[in-house]
Amino acid sequence: MSSSVTDHAGVSALRVKVTRDALSVDLSDGRTIVAPLAWFPRLIHATTKERNEWRLIGRGVGIHWDAVDEDISVANLLNGQASRESQGSLKKWLATRPKPRRGGKGMAGN
Repeated sequence: MSSSVTDHAGVSALRVKVTRDALSVDLSDGRTIVAPLAWFPRLIHATTKERNEWRLIGRGVGIHWDAVDEDISVANLLNGQASRESQGSLKKWLATRPKPRRGGKGMAGN
């Protein structure tokens, strides 16, 4: 049996959990897909609060994080596709981010 992108038609995200290491998405067809957070550099650099402030878009076909301007589609997750953001774009975005406080609970404490 072969599989194709159309196998994902109608599958949507229901719940999202982001940890220090992984993005976990519960899907409408009963599956849970887990991807390494390393695939999504903006989420790696986000604070715990920013990671937890997501919303479903397009009736669950994607997930959006306003604070870090990140969008991830369910189809891309199912296809094993990491972020395709260029290093130049990521560097520009990182330059706009506040620097973590030393000795506090900066991003390393998340």
